[in-house]
Amino acid sequence: MADLNVKIGDLCLKNPVMTASGTFGYGEEFSDFIDLSRIGGVIVKGTTIHKREGNLYPRMAETPAGMLNAVGLQNKGVDYFVEQIYPRIKDIQTNMIVNVSGSTLEDYVKTAEIINELDNIPAIELNISCPNVKQGGMAFGVTCQGASEVVKAVRAAYKKTLIVKLSPNVTDITEIARSVEDSGADSVSLINTLLGMAIDAERRRPILSTVTGGLSGAAVKPVALRMVWQVAKSVKIPVVGLGGIMNWKDAVEFMLAGATAIQIGTANFIDPTITVKVAEGINDYLDRHGYKSVNDIIGALEL
Repeated sequence: MADLNVKIGDLCLKNPVMTASGTFGYGEEFSDFIDLSRIGGVIVKGTTIHKREGNLYPRMAETPAGMLNAVGLQNKGVDYFVEQIYPRIKDIQTNMIVNVSGSTLEDYVKTAEIINELDNIPAIELNISCPNVKQGGMAFGVTCQGASEVVKAVRAAYKKTLIVKLSPNVTDITEIARSVEDSGADSVSLINTLLGMAIDAERRRPILSTVTGGLSGAAVKPVALRMVWQVAKSVKIPVVGLGGIMNWKDAVEFMLAGATAIQIGTANFIDPTITVKVAEGINDYLDRHGYKSVNDIIGALEL
């Protein structure tokens, strides 16, 4: 068996397979299907400073090669997470990582400070694709200045591994990646969902209550793969790749493009055991090609 260990900042993963936030609950929901200790990490659903009800239904729509979602970060807030969820998941034998979201700089910082005090949460993933209410609804993550501001503020408050999740809905994702690297990020993860919409032709109305939503699944993979390749060449910090990874082969492609680790999202809804299958598939690939370590294939794309 090949060595599957990878590092993201100070975070050590037993293999490069993690779950994407919002597709795996808090991990415990999948414990009947897989042994969670067999994957590198679980990124739990988005957590905000205050309780959020999320958007009105309908907020999900199937597409020919994926899905649209506009859940709206529904969660019960960081205090509920600390009091009710954390005690249940803190002893799961893998890296339990919290996805942190916010509407203002203050929200991000306060949430990160609270999570920082939890001994068994070794990292956070900062979702900077949320509306910034103080900037007319613009998302932090679509400008270098906005991205830099929120990362600097959270970096000053958060002392463990900081992964920053990037939006693909930008002109040049490499500029955003470099700005968050310069602002103290230990890693970047990409891509978040692409903006899309669905229409009910018979009713002549949008299917989602919010009209537009985030597209994920197999359809986004070529875009995600291209962006991971571009960013991996542009920054020195580790890149976590996600977007349309449906099997081990997809995962290997992302690593060849430069990803140190990967996340699986929409595929969890199709096959709740897919994460373990992907980890096994990566190992088989390494064995077949004579690689002793998964690190040997990171960025090994031949041009």
